[in-house]
Amino acid sequence: MASRNVIRIGGATVAVGAAYYLYSAGGNPKVAEKKLEHDLSAANARLHGKDLSASEAQKKGEVWAREAGATLDRTVNDVRGEIRQADSIIMSKIHEAESKAAQLKDEAAKELKGALNDTTKDFKQTADNFDKTVTRKTVEAKNGISSWLGFGK
Repeated sequence: MASRNVIRIGGATVAVGAAYYLYSAGGNPKVAEKKLEHDLSAANARLHGKDLSASEAQKKGEVWAREAGATLDRTVNDVRGEIRQADSIIMSKIHEAESKAAQLKDEAAKELKGALNDTTKDFKQTADNFDKTVTRKTVEAKNGISSWLGFGK
């Protein structure tokens, strides 16, 4: 009879435990199973002396925080160095572009001045030729009129 009571009590304990985990998981059996596995793993660690006390956990947390902080500091310093390097490259490229723009401006001004001088020279030469042609034709016309009137050749 005692063995039946043990079986009943054991069965009731299992049923209550299952109900507890199912209720705490919001009715989701997969989540309840994960919580049960976690609790069993924690109990097993306590039995084998692998459980950390609060002070040990705090010490490990502080060590981890220092290591993470140092890693973060190194990363920040590396990024700052890369930013400085990129900034110097950008500034040198800006300086090169400004120099090239000034050089192109000077070359364009020289070409424009040369084209203006050539155009002015061509215009003056054409004007002189026109003036000479008009003068020559005027003389020819004057001589032609004079000859008709009997004053010329």
